[in-house]
Amino acid sequence: MAGTKKIKTALVSVFHKDGLDELLAKLNAEGVKFLSTGGTQKFIESLGYECQAVEDVTTYPSILGGRVKTLHPKVFGGILARRDNEGDREQMAKYEIPEIDLVIVDLYPFEDTVASGASETDIIEKIDIGGISLIRAGAKNFKDVVIVPSKAEYGVLLDILNKKGAETDIEDRRMFATRAFGVSSHYDTAIHAWFEK
Repeated sequence: MAGTKKIKTALVSVFHKDGLDELLAKLNAEGVKFLSTGGTQKFIESLGYECQAVEDVTTYPSILGGRVKTLHPKVFGGILARRDNEGDREQMAKYEIPEIDLVIVDLYPFEDTVASGASETDIIEKIDIGGISLIRAGAKNFKDVVIVPSKAEYGVLLDILNKKGAETDIEDRRMFATRAFGVSSHYDTAIHAWFEK
């Protein structure tokens, strides 16, 4: 099992930006590079931090009204690649796939949108696809990747960073993966319940 891992690159894709600034400040101080899209990228840059656009990595723009932004092999390859697998490493080099060590996601607010009495069209647009996929990918590859699946976990990661710097051990990453699948399960259950009505 992989032990301690250093966080070098973070993909940040969040709906709610509140509470993120303190976490970003600590990550930036630790020399972590940021990768993001759209409003999250603008938010990171507004705090004075450099942030590479996902589009610059994928060479693909955000398309279909923002429905497809992060869903690309260069993003998911960077999360899912097994760092101790020679074949994976060779393919990362061949296809210029960057290593992504930390994924921070806060999903579209599906339940809040339903509760607000929004139209069916608005509710369907709040079914997160890219975010939930990032959560599952990061959690699946917890041996190598830290997944922060909602703003409720920002403080948990910040505590670890304050204690250990930009390094996590396998127990930390497994704990985040467990929380991530909990977030994913809850989200899908809420969507399923809405469709059943």
